[in-house]
Amino acid sequence: MFLMSYFGAKLISIRQRKFYPMRASKIHSKTVLVTGCSSGIGESIANCLREGGWDVFPTARSESDLQRLHSKGFDALHMDLRDSVSIDDCVSSLMRKSPLGIGAIVNNAGIAIPGAVEDLSRDDLRTQFEVNVFGLQELTNKLLPTFRGQGWGRIVNISSIYGILTAPMVGGYCASKYALEALSNAQRMELSNSGIALSLVEPGPILSSFRKNAYESLRNKICIGDHFYNDYKKTLKRKLGCSQRNTMFTLDPKYVAEKVIHALTSDRPKRRYLVTHPARAGSLMARILPDFAIDYFMKKSVNF
Repeated sequence: MFLMSYFGAKLISIRQRKFYPMRASKIHSKTVLVTGCSSGIGESIANCLREGGWDVFPTARSESDLQRLHSKGFDALHMDLRDSVSIDDCVSSLMRKSPLGIGAIVNNAGIAIPGAVEDLSRDDLRTQFEVNVFGLQELTNKLLPTFRGQGWGRIVNISSIYGILTAPMVGGYCASKYALEALSNAQRMELSNSGIALSLVEPGPILSSFRKNAYESLRNKICIGDHFYNDYKKTLKRKLGCSQRNTMFTLDPKYVAEKVIHALTSDRPKRRYLVTHPARAGSLMARILPDFAIDYFMKKSVNF
């Protein structure tokens, strides 16, 4: 898998760099809005950008997270992507605080509700789409008039390898990321020749509380009568019973931040950034393997 991911990544990188470059106008303001900064990837992106001289406006939903970000010196903004009024208020605050223009937005906020598809309620599906797709796109579209007026701007959407591959027990999350990939690909093409660049980042396994929080929510809702009860118990034992560690397959969030910085600063940002070896292997696998082989590997990946 390592060799497949390495050579696949090299092939994809060469193809993107030499044959299909994405040009973008230089941005003239280092003001950036980063969503979902309560922990993990979002917080790391905000820290790394600030260290690079950016004027970072991180967002969070809970008051405790906002206070913690304020204590670190950030001008944090409240935003709940499930609420259009909250999005409007956040954009208005950002505009007031950024008289010299807005350089970029990094859409990192996301949510996952694990479970077999047949056990996901309409509310479970709606919540994931409201945060991962609808709210994200509404926020981006509200900033686009500013970017178009400036003639420059960068959009970075933090997606997932689950936006091109599907695994059991995370079908709702995968569906939302597939939708995000489709919207991002379409909007990237629509923005060509506008000076505005849109990039996708597919991290793969990263050290953060995201997966732990997701599976904690699963533990709180499973019932003994569920058809997949034993599978849920086995999954919870595996996901919550061992601590994450930094390995060649599970990386620190700073590696995601490095890709984001390139997407924001390069005059030829990539359309898609793959961060970890599993993400690179998965991207190649989705392109070359038949469906039955993908099914086999994805089921094995979650011990299903």
